[in-house]
Amino acid sequence: MPEQLSPELQKSLVARIQFYRDLGIHSFYRRGQAAQQEESLAERAEAFEPAPLQVTQPATALSGRLAELQIIREDIGECTRCRLSKGRKNIVFGVGNENADIMFVGEGPGAAEDEQGLPFVGRAGQLLNNMISAMGIKREDVYIANVVKCRPPGNRTPERDECDTCSPFLLRQIQVIKPNVIVALGAVAAKNLLGVNDSMSNLRGRFYDFRIQELPDTKLAVTYHPAYLLRDPRQKSEAWKDLKMVMEYLGMPLPKEAGKK
Repeated sequence: MPEQLSPELQKSLVARIQFYRDLGIHSFYRRGQAAQQEESLAERAEAFEPAPLQVTQPATALSGRLAELQIIREDIGECTRCRLSKGRKNIVFGVGNENADIMFVGEGPGAAEDEQGLPFVGRAGQLLNNMISAMGIKREDVYIANVVKCRPPGNRTPERDECDTCSPFLLRQIQVIKPNVIVALGAVAAKNLLGVNDSMSNLRGRFYDFRIQELPDTKLAVTYHPAYLLRDPRQKSEAWKDLKMVMEYLGMPLPKEAGKK
């Protein structure tokens, strides 16, 4: 008869499997039952390990970035560094192509993101997917993360100390991904990444040099958060201008249909 897993072990296993899925690893194997019976609860959670990756690019480069992202996620752990941890269901780390040219950074998880443990999967995420598609690329081509990785209560704006606590992990993610362009979605992301306090109208429409260690050439652009665009669809044309600016900088062709907007 199959062994019944305790609720604590089930939760631990689900969290670990979800983490690997966030990194794009979907195939797993399980160690033998005899070995597992001698392991502690924490050790048994380690029994679910990713199968070897099948990649189309040099394995050293791919595994290196995945390993670095894994280290960051493990450093976050089951974080209780700030008050946002008290009401969350899942830490929302980040997802996408670890070799992406474009990295989108939002404010923080909402209800759907907190439930699934993935960024931008609710209504705002569906709009972001449409924005990415309008650029002629897929969600899988970019990397997506947030300033804070736990849902603020009632979807309120993250407070300064909460952002300051979580931002170092975001900066480490950026250093690993090494995007050519970061697109800050909304004022919270823009202000935290740029270290300035200004209006969206003043922040948009230009590139900023985002110089941190090992990233001397990364540019940052600011546009409206998809959640804001859902509240005020009139600004979608302005957001499209921002995305076209990014596309032109990267030498991406403008889709004919979208280019008419």
